[in-house]
Amino acid sequence: MNRRSLFALPSAALAQTYSNATRGLPPLKIADVKVITTNPPYADGSISTMQRLVIAKVETSEPGLYGLGCASFVFRPGAVKTYIEKYLRPFVIGKDPAMVEDMYHSMHASGLWRGGPVENYAIAGIDIALWDIKAKRANMPLYQLLGGKTRGAVECYGDAGGNTGEEMAESVQKAMSRGYKHVRMNYRQGKLEPSPGIEGMPMGNALGTGAVIDPDEWCREIPRIFEHVRKVVGDKVELMQHLHGQLPPITTIQIVKRLEPFRPYFFEDPFYPEDIAYLKVLRPQTSVPIAIGEKFANRHDYAGLIRERLMDFIRIHIPTIGGLTMAWKTACLGEWFNVRTAWHAPGDLSPVGHAVNGHLDLASPNFGIQEGAFIQGDVVREIFPGTPVIRNGYLYVPDSPGHGVTINERAAARYPCSLEGGNFGPKRFPNGSIVSN
Repeated sequence: MNRRSLFALPSAALAQTYSNATRGLPPLKIADVKVITTNPPYADGSISTMQRLVIAKVETSEPGLYGLGCASFVFRPGAVKTYIEKYLRPFVIGKDPAMVEDMYHSMHASGLWRGGPVENYAIAGIDIALWDIKAKRANMPLYQLLGGKTRGAVECYGDAGGNTGEEMAESVQKAMSRGYKHVRMNYRQGKLEPSPGIEGMPMGNALGTGAVIDPDEWCREIPRIFEHVRKVVGDKVELMQHLHGQLPPITTIQIVKRLEPFRPYFFEDPFYPEDIAYLKVLRPQTSVPIAIGEKFANRHDYAGLIRERLMDFIRIHIPTIGGLTMAWKTACLGEWFNVRTAWHAPGDLSPVGHAVNGHLDLASPNFGIQEGAFIQGDVVREIFPGTPVIRNGYLYVPDSPGHGVTINERAAARYPCSLEGGNFGPKRFPNGSIVSN
């Protein structure tokens, strides 16, 4: 059986489920598409460009029936908003929202040259909203439309950070106190002395790391820190190591090999998409499980890695890959090769995106673990009623029809979203070379 036939199996089952649930209902058309942008504050009241949320609202010919989709690309929100309003909105108005699969492919084909993050985020906004409409019209939670629950709740991993073993161990223990049995460690390099290589060069800062990254220091310190934390917290908590692919690939391979005696649950994002061929170099040298994919904007990046069993956890960022349709298919492909899911869930993903993660987790038999949803504060929940919650290390989504998240547009409007700026980096190595984020 080829991959195309494999993907047809879940699609046929889902179509039958929907047909049975909506038999006798009148025809439905897409009436309009709106783009809602909002920049709610974090729990401490601060405002950040990393919380600029872009939501697609697809309205239908049935009064009151609409769907919401996550299209939040915090570094290019204006481009995504324009793409939806100027290109996708006129393309989908008048079409049948139940034809999700056909719509997904036709949106991709509509621009001839397809792919790339801006297009994928825009399409994801529409795609997720169509699934929301489909499940609402079938009067069932989204996970039911995907085949039903395969688990009672979604186990998540927490986050820890530090630049010494003592700091990291304390941070891990705090995550454990909140109920997490899996904790991801993020190395925070200490301040470096200025070097001639970066003197006078433009600098940046993002994602909790400094503007200068010293690969040699990371290679020395990460294994030392991991060993210390394992001694302090013992073996009854699973530990992961995060990297963001920021180091030279051969340096990363050295780190992974040195971590193996301490039994990492997985090593996250060892390489950038451009460097995934290094997985064939890494795999024969270590049994440390590999989680990768949050930066993949091309669905084909996954196919070979899954088929050749070069990865163990799928780290899809759902808007980046183009929405729920492709994320679900990739999960199905992973099931055939015993590759598990570990969806990306950072703070710049909207509550709609977090909810979709949760529904996919509930329905996926090859679920592995879920990144703990970084949902900030009461204001976000006011804007997005139905926002998922985490209790004692487990994510819970609403059981209402659709993905369960709605939007209070008046509340969203109180926090206007600037569509300007937001560029990432640059970060540099001490020799002056730019770190390719």
